[in-house]
Amino acid sequence: MSLSEKQKMLSGQLYHAGCPELQAEQRSNKQWMDRYNSSDEQLKLSRHTLLAEHLAAVGEGVIIRPPFYCDYGYNISIGANTFINFSCVILDVLPVHIGHDCQIAPSVQIYTADHPLDPDVRRTGLESGRPVHIGNNVWIGGGAIILPGVTIGDDAVIGAGSVVTRDVAAGAVVVGNPARERQPAQAQ
Repeated sequence: MSLSEKQKMLSGQLYHAGCPELQAEQRSNKQWMDRYNSSDEQLKLSRHTLLAEHLAAVGEGVIIRPPFYCDYGYNISIGANTFINFSCVILDVLPVHIGHDCQIAPSVQIYTADHPLDPDVRRTGLESGRPVHIGNNVWIGGGAIILPGVTIGDDAVIGAGSVVTRDVAAGAVVVGNPARERQPAQAQ
């Protein structure tokens, strides 16, 4: 028995995102995003309730300011007391785990979606993904981009505008494009 395109996607294999099943899920997700992004926090159905109905896991006290964009939603898990500011984009073809007590600034982009480097394979429309894991108490500055397959350790800081291309150690401060660990200032 061959795997469906969705099964291939969820297992990290090359897959076609244009298959009918995934296209239907993306349309359903767009309807949810429209509801979420036009929601009023004062309404009876709170934003937290909307998040909990659509994402894989949402801890107590999670706040995501709209607009918020994602591919599917069901691959996103967010720990308690995490704050995500305006215009966050999460391409969640594979799991994105965001820990507890994280602060994510405006316009941060988190990508699990990836494309083949071989131009002939890429031309076929195949793509793949690699999961992203963000630890607890991580601060990600505005406009930062987290690339597929990256793990960010607990208590790390990602500088604004940084492009994170590789794993970040717990407690590290990284800045730049590509993001590199900032060395502590020398005592004078």
